[in-house]
Amino acid sequence: MSALVMIEAQGNLCRDGLGTCENCDQKCKTKHGPSSEGSCDRSVGVALCTCLYQCTPPTPPPPPTRPTCNSGTTLCTEQCSDNCCDTNCAKLHDGGHGICNSIGNTRLCLCQYPC
Repeated sequence: MSALVMIEAQGNLCRDGLGTCENCDQKCKTKHGPSSEGSCDRSVGVALCTCLYQCTPPTPPPPPTRPTCNSGTTLCTEQCSDNCCDTNCAKLHDGGHGICNSIGNTRLCLCQYPC
């Protein structure tokens, strides 16, 4: 036998249909915790168990993250290495950070920043 589960929310009070009334309060407390209350509704001819419990609103999804862009700006030198590269990237790109990266014999200032 399959059971149709229907959960309704009204404010912070949720209602969950748990099938027949056999062990209604026990089924309710097992599924939704000790503060929940099971009650039988006999108005539809068959006694059906309804569980009332405190529910929390759904957590909103996190804001979308912006993709990261990369660019090579200038060469890194003894006069302008990691700190200088980082500062230059921050000036060029909002939220940008830079590091010196060796590619072969060349040290390039690589920037990462939100696109």
